[in-house]
Amino acid sequence: MTQVDVLLGLQWGDEGKGKIVDVLSPQYDLIARFQGGPNAGHTLEFDGKKFVLNTIPSGIFNEKTMNLIGNGVVIDPIILKRELDNLRNAGHDPIAKGKLVIARKAHLILPTHQLLDAANEQKMGKDKIGSTLKGIGPTYMDKTGRNGLRVGDTTLPDFKERYNKLVEKHKEILSHYDFEFDLTEKEAAFFEAIEFIKSIPHVDSEHFVNGYLKEGKTVLAEGAQGTLLDVDFGSYPFVTSSNTTTAGACTGLGIAPNKIGRVFGIFKAYCTRVGGGPFPTELDNEIGENLRQVGHEFGATTGRARRCGWIDLPALKYAIMLNGVTDLIMMKADVLDGFDTIYACTHYEHNGETIDYMPYDIITEKPVPVLKAIEGWKTDVTKVSQVEEIPAKLADYISYLQQELEVPVKYLSVGPDRVQTLILN
Repeated sequence: MTQVDVLLGLQWGDEGKGKIVDVLSPQYDLIARFQGGPNAGHTLEFDGKKFVLNTIPSGIFNEKTMNLIGNGVVIDPIILKRELDNLRNAGHDPIAKGKLVIARKAHLILPTHQLLDAANEQKMGKDKIGSTLKGIGPTYMDKTGRNGLRVGDTTLPDFKERYNKLVEKHKEILSHYDFEFDLTEKEAAFFEAIEFIKSIPHVDSEHFVNGYLKEGKTVLAEGAQGTLLDVDFGSYPFVTSSNTTTAGACTGLGIAPNKIGRVFGIFKAYCTRVGGGPFPTELDNEIGENLRQVGHEFGATTGRARRCGWIDLPALKYAIMLNGVTDLIMMKADVLDGFDTIYACTHYEHNGETIDYMPYDIITEKPVPVLKAIEGWKTDVTKVSQVEEIPAKLADYISYLQQELEVPVKYLSVGPDRVQTLILN
């Protein structure tokens, strides 16, 4: 029996997972998204075109690959319909080609979930989490509170009754906020989208994925967000509402831990973060702004400016440990092309100690990064197409990271297009 390979982010998300899934998808029979919702924006570029996927797995452009939206994902029917409409208008129709299925046990994001999200952030004011306001958190709260609606419920005769019962509960909660809303347009669009997603095959993801494995087919589990946003192990409470780690692939698809094969961990050559929360290596200065502009560090889904800083090795080591990473993938090396000197955080100074791990009280007691200076390569690497062409100083940087992280860097990205990806070993 084959195993499920996993691909996920090792930082605070936005590492470039969509591009690499697209690059790897020809090697797999099934790409399965296992958690998160449409707050994720996976950007893919090829043939002079750019696509942003929010819910659909990033293997959708490979003709032979099946794509599954797993049970661990929360789905906004309106956004999913819009996403599929956009793909069809661009000449890609995964439904017509029979290349997309949805897990019956995936939970639905209701319009009132988004209202709850916005009302809560408004009430928190300056202490807000930095939510994307897509209704992700409230939907996962209903899931764990055993109140949620699932994709499979849409085919039941009493679906509208179940919907109304949950909406009334949400309205009761909203009555305690100073928050005005009108559901008329959103509800109409929601039920139109519900009818649309009924046309997409619904499956039991646990049987679907394990069936592929029994047949000896290859499966890649695609994560969203990043390890440091994991609801259990991230910088809580400034996290997402799902398990973004390898463990999340097991619960988000219905596979046993012993079915996990290779784990691809993606990281940027520097570091970014969206929203609130700790960021030890953040550069709130001209250098950080330079990284933001050169790296086009603005959210693919929200357009929000990302906070930027140097690479954080203690955080990466933590993420590698949690996920059991076997292969590293370094993204956006080209963004550092213009720097004479770059830096890597090797340790933190924290409460009078020098430590090499993320402390529990990272929220309240900000650690000070200990930085190591590294000579830059001062070369345009976007045209590099062979490993032999990699500048020596960039090769030194990669070697240094491999030595510190004790995991090989398998792939190197030197630009946004799928062809700008090098296999190193």
